[in-house]
Amino acid sequence: MSLSRRKFLVTSTAAAAAALLRPDRLLAQAAKPNLLFILCDDLGYGDVSAFGRPDYKTPNIDRLVAEGARFTNAYTAASTCTPTRVGFVTGRYPQRQIPDLQRPIGWGTSELPTYGLSSDVPTIAKMLKRAGYDTALVGKWHLGFAPEFSPLRHGFDEFFGIKGGGADYFTHKGRRGVHELYEGDVTADRVGYMTDLLSDRAAECIARKRTKPFYLSLHYNAPHWPWEGPADTHGDSVPHDFFEGGSQKVFREMMKSVDEGIGRVMRALSRAGHDRDTLVIFTSDNGGERYSYNWPWSNGKGTLSEGGIRVPLALRWPGTIPARRSCEQLAITMDWTATLLSAGGASAGAELDGMDLLPCARGAASADRTLYWRQPYPIDATHSAARRGKWKYLRVGTNEQLFDLTVDPGEQADLKTRHPAVLAELREAWNQWNAQMVPMRRETTPP
Repeated sequence: MSLSRRKFLVTSTAAAAAALLRPDRLLAQAAKPNLLFILCDDLGYGDVSAFGRPDYKTPNIDRLVAEGARFTNAYTAASTCTPTRVGFVTGRYPQRQIPDLQRPIGWGTSELPTYGLSSDVPTIAKMLKRAGYDTALVGKWHLGFAPEFSPLRHGFDEFFGIKGGGADYFTHKGRRGVHELYEGDVTADRVGYMTDLLSDRAAECIARKRTKPFYLSLHYNAPHWPWEGPADTHGDSVPHDFFEGGSQKVFREMMKSVDEGIGRVMRALSRAGHDRDTLVIFTSDNGGERYSYNWPWSNGKGTLSEGGIRVPLALRWPGTIPARRSCEQLAITMDWTATLLSAGGASAGAELDGMDLLPCARGAASADRTLYWRQPYPIDATHSAARRGKWKYLRVGTNEQLFDLTVDPGEQADLKTRHPAVLAELREAWNQWNAQMVPMRRETTPP
């Protein structure tokens, strides 16, 4: 090799090394993605058109789904609000927590409950905050009313939303007549439809100039009851039952508001220049209720049938997750936690029960696993379930059932007598899992 050639190679190598050490290059390598988690409330698997809703369109959510990976076997940790949120916030099965947190806070009580998620518990917000993130919760909390259970005590730098299970979309009062909308730990007087207030606040959070990456949890209370669309005229002088009323038309208007709000949030992300450096996760806290489209699954919220725990799930991260991916990986609430922590380079404060879904979203093969559920209600027929591969084990009271979900998504054909070994295997797996959880307290009052 000639002397001039050797000099060229040495110079080129030195230049390349210098380029790698430039401050701007080091900053780019060290940059963490922003994290946007969008959680709807009581949104059934088929309540967005990308997942099957036939009677209306959700174009903004559909676009989010199309630009990333959809998961068709996604489940929640429970079939109701509070325990699923415990699972997400802690990254662990909600059954590892106190029995009161294994059902929605406030059920069966006339006064505001005095229990909630302890501030000593490691949470996703605390872990990401330690990893250098600004943290914010916009929307529904439902993990405790008292100040010691506030989101601000669980790692969130800011909170704007409701602490309870549901609130009037216009007066912002809960079903006990108590004002539910908070700015931090102080009640907030705002004028407007709740979904719009939450969407606008989330968009404003994203638009801020920052020196650190952000983690924003946007927890809509829609389409949870009371069923009120933006054009409804309920006010303080018009008493109405939170559990009554509504219609398919009202539900459609509620979902239109959610979709338009998510559209505003995603446009804010783009305008802020964060479109390609933000991981977005979209999902629901449990299966749908009265006006939801749960087909082909059976039943809905409050049960461990597929309609109660199967939910839409999509991950979007342009340049990292290929568009129009479809994943059959069995996924559950705690996976959302593990995925966000992994993307943010945050170490868990406790052993997690979830797995990082990014490899699957990017094309890796699905991993074999078993998922478990347990809920202490209804009183006369507690529910238990497990899912492994195509098999679903379901026990309601003392009645055990076994379903092959690949051919029977509606859980109509009980196969336990034809496959007793599979039934026994899943029963034993569930028993071993259950032995690791906090003992279930038998309910004595209806929810």
